[in-house]
Amino acid sequence: MLGLPLALLLLLLLAPPPPPARAAPPGSPPRPRGLPAAPAEPGRPGATGMGTAGAAATGPPKGTGAAPPRGTLLPAPPQGTGTGPPKGTGAAPPRGTLLPAPPQGTGTGPPKGTAAAPPRGTAAAPPRGTAAAPPQGTGTGPPKGTGASTSKSTVAPPPEGAAGGGPGSAAPASPGPPPQEGGPGATAPAPRKKLVRVKVVKKKVVKKKPKAPAKDAAAPQEPQCPPLGLESLRVLDSQLRASSDKRYGLGAHRGRLNIQSGLYDGDFYDGGWCAGQEDTEQWLEVDARRLTNFTGIITQGLNSIWTYDWVTSYKVQVSNDTHTWQPCRNGTEEAVFPGNKDPETPVLNLLPSPVVARYLRINPQTWFQNGTICLRAEVLGCPLPDPNNIYAWHSQPLPTDKLDFRHHNYKEMRKLMKRVNDECPDITRIYSIGKSYLGLKMYVMEISDNPGQHEVGEPEFRYVAGMHGNEVLGRELLLNLMEYLCREFRLGNPRVVQLVTETRIHLLPSMNPDGYEIAYKLGSELSGWAMGRWTYEGIDLNHNFADLNTALWDAEDNDLVPHEFPNHYIPIPEYYTFANATVAPETRAVIDWMQRYPFVLSANLHGGELVVTYPFDMTRTYWKAQELTPTADDGVFRWLATVYATSNLAMASEERRLCHYDDFARFGNIINGANWHTVPGSMNDFSYLHTNCFEITVELSCDKFPHASELPAEWENNRESLLLYMEQVHRGIKGVVRDRDTEQGIANAIISVDGINHDVRTAFDGDYWRLLNPGEYEVTARAEGYEAATRPCRVSYENVPTPCSFHLARAQRQRLRGRLPGGARPTPDLLLRLRRQRLRRLRAHRRAP
Repeated sequence: MLGLPLALLLLLLLAPPPPPARAAPPGSPPRPRGLPAAPAEPGRPGATGMGTAGAAATGPPKGTGAAPPRGTLLPAPPQGTGTGPPKGTGAAPPRGTLLPAPPQGTGTGPPKGTAAAPPRGTAAAPPRGTAAAPPQGTGTGPPKGTGASTSKSTVAPPPEGAAGGGPGSAAPASPGPPPQEGGPGATAPAPRKKLVRVKVVKKKVVKKKPKAPAKDAAAPQEPQCPPLGLESLRVLDSQLRASSDKRYGLGAHRGRLNIQSGLYDGDFYDGGWCAGQEDTEQWLEVDARRLTNFTGIITQGLNSIWTYDWVTSYKVQVSNDTHTWQPCRNGTEEAVFPGNKDPETPVLNLLPSPVVARYLRINPQTWFQNGTICLRAEVLGCPLPDPNNIYAWHSQPLPTDKLDFRHHNYKEMRKLMKRVNDECPDITRIYSIGKSYLGLKMYVMEISDNPGQHEVGEPEFRYVAGMHGNEVLGRELLLNLMEYLCREFRLGNPRVVQLVTETRIHLLPSMNPDGYEIAYKLGSELSGWAMGRWTYEGIDLNHNFADLNTALWDAEDNDLVPHEFPNHYIPIPEYYTFANATVAPETRAVIDWMQRYPFVLSANLHGGELVVTYPFDMTRTYWKAQELTPTADDGVFRWLATVYATSNLAMASEERRLCHYDDFARFGNIINGANWHTVPGSMNDFSYLHTNCFEITVELSCDKFPHASELPAEWENNRESLLLYMEQVHRGIKGVVRDRDTEQGIANAIISVDGINHDVRTAFDGDYWRLLNPGEYEVTARAEGYEAATRPCRVSYENVPTPCSFHLARAQRQRLRGRLPGGARPTPDLLLRLRRQRLRRLRAHRRAP
């Protein structure tokens, strides 16, 4: 009875095993438990057991010793099963061994020829898509006594330090016969190359992690909105209101940043808005005329020579209809902003969060205890489109010139000049005339058809900007002018081509580079009215030139001009040349520059007003602060100033208002410099009295340091003026004074115009230029050792110079000296013969009837 069941048991044991389970292709649904999976695609390394983690495979019966076919993937049993290999197989690692997690997408089973499967409790869960170690807690492996090897696609290195051969070893075996049950299981160790490969992959992953942007990284700060334009007068007087004011001269329209008060007793206007009452209900209101995203407020105190007044704290309110006002809050509380500590230093307060509205009020809360409620302000905000208006808001026309409209510090200025020189190397040249106190070079851009050469008959022109470091508009205009002349010359603009080929142009954008850097660091709205005006040594360059006016006027009072004292080329006083004289290195550099080049016409670009001034800048009565003090060429200077003022769009506008307290529009936006305010030691007066150059001062804008967003409009205002003024260098007469015998030019010959008590001199080639208004003139040329010559010259109304050249004959004594070899002095016998000849001529003249 027992034999029959035993025989059946032996037959069942000797029967062939069922086909092994195969991995399902990716994306196929899991099959029911106990059913074999679909066969994997042959040779595909990515044929993993994805979707079979919950199915248990039925392996070969216990003790058969049959290995699954090569390339077969052993499916993992469901989590929680405990069907590990039987005891004594030597194929599974010891209980608790941790296998390293392979990188994503790689096979995680043991290499070919191993009989290893992770035991129960291993922590080597494979990533999604792998067909390697079973889930945590499983221990499925080959049956007892088998030498099963897994597929090639399931390759994973063993844990470091696991050695094959002993019981519980998990190291892969070398190809060959599988180890016997219970045997030592000695296998070759895994190649070190595979371990290095895995480590390198891990390092690459670690290196990539820092490159990913951090989730909590702060976003870059948005640029702050530009000013609405209280300082630059873009905001009109009608857009400003106040709760009260002391008088009209201290009304709401005076509450503009950096506005200045009158200089003299009894001036009607003062520098700021002052409330008529002293309580916390006073306010200054700004109407932006459209929805605006307000972001900040800048305040100053009152500018006055008589009182000290400023606001020490204030609140801000906004509205869309002027009836309902909402306070600016800092969280749940109404925000109170700190004000000023002195009258002049601007203080910027950014709102806790931008506020969109049309109207904004500044509501003072506290003020200087010995003063009253007075302030000047600027509001920062970005205009927004009006949702109730289908038409676009009319804005200022943008310039058609594609220029670099931004503020340039010293480094950026050099780059721009270098770029222009690279674009137009045939007509440009960059050179330095000296260094500032801090060692910054004072660069000049020369623009001419033959840069670096003085051509006979071609006048030389210069523009100077940045004498005061915080008056920056002239600096940017000259940089834009460089770009414009270069590009238009390349495009063949006939006006620019004629100007460049017939004029040698010199542009000095920064005469005071140290002062500019100080103002640039503070910014356009926070540099105030005076920060950066002076040099690093504290010298005002516009008062630092030698005073030649006093010497000339003293000589005129004593009737010494022009016979004993010159009316031009007045020498520099000796005290001014001493080493310990208070003369800035920037001033000395400009004086050397003037003496080196025969400039004919110049303009000095300033800021802070809208007016053109002409010499003299110093009053003749020394104790007067204002006095009309014209030059001998007053008519020419008035014409030059009028040319610039009438072609400047801002000055010529009918809607323009006064910048501070002077109404220059009544005089055509031009004024004699001394009649405005006296300036001893100005560059204009020095240039006129020490050289041939006629120079005026152009005050370009009410705002000394306009915001970068306003630079395109300022270029449009001044482009035509800059070009038209340069063309005036060809107005008048020009010529060459030559030796009649040798045809060589005579240097330092004096050119005098009858009726004008101011002469000019020829350059080293004998050429000269004399600016004159249209008319008939008697012109005389004289030089040492030559006989004077006079001829009439007519100047037409066309902007074309009238040729007026001279050939001078040498004086008789000089002619004889020229005939002697080597220019030797005449002998006594020759001198005696000359005396006798003169006596004979004199007797003959007396005998004549």
